[in-house]
Amino acid sequence: MSEELFDIYDASDRHIGTAPRSVAHAEGLWHHTFHCWLVRRGEDGGARVLFQRRCKDKDTNPDRFDITAAGHLAAGETVRDAVRELEEELGLHTTLEELAPLGTFREEDEGVAQGVRYVDREVSEVYGFVTNRGPETFRLQREELAGLYEADAASLLSLMRGEADVVYASGAELNADGALVPVSGVAVRLGDFVERDTAYYIRVFEALRELV
Repeated sequence: MSEELFDIYDASDRHIGTAPRSVAHAEGLWHHTFHCWLVRRGEDGGARVLFQRRCKDKDTNPDRFDITAAGHLAAGETVRDAVRELEEELGLHTTLEELAPLGTFREEDEGVAQGVRYVDREVSEVYGFVTNRGPETFRLQREELAGLYEADAASLLSLMRGEADVVYASGAELNADGALVPVSGVAVRLGDFVERDTAYYIRVFEALRELV
């Protein structure tokens, strides 16, 4: 199977060509991604943010908590094409028009995954989607996700602002047979999330709280 190609960009976001995924991550080439955060109204009327745990064999940030659904734009794709990530990762069919735009973010990250060093430079179009479904009701793509969780938006904001050391989430995790198993009392700390400028998480969680 041929390796996925990305459109790549210079530091001013001008398109300069294409590169295989592995090269883009090895050389820190700028590329575009799609982020979509799901949120639902809890029984108390507050916002509940859904977020995933990346599977252990991802090529960047394995086993970290992350955006509900996200993905890279392959060469020639637009954000409208990337909405497919919601169906692929969660089994949720929707359209771009049903999503709420939350802004464009630039981020740089580096680390080691599967013994390989990476430098990830992304320009991300970020969206929100209001759902009435809990984590245990989705179909998770096991090649991407190990679990799906939810926690109160206000608590997650406290975590990102350094006002709390831990937040407890509930959700569902895939077992060895690929079945979803409900879980509760999952401890979530700041360092468990994909490392980003906390201003990203704060801005997104504040916006999601307004959506519901």
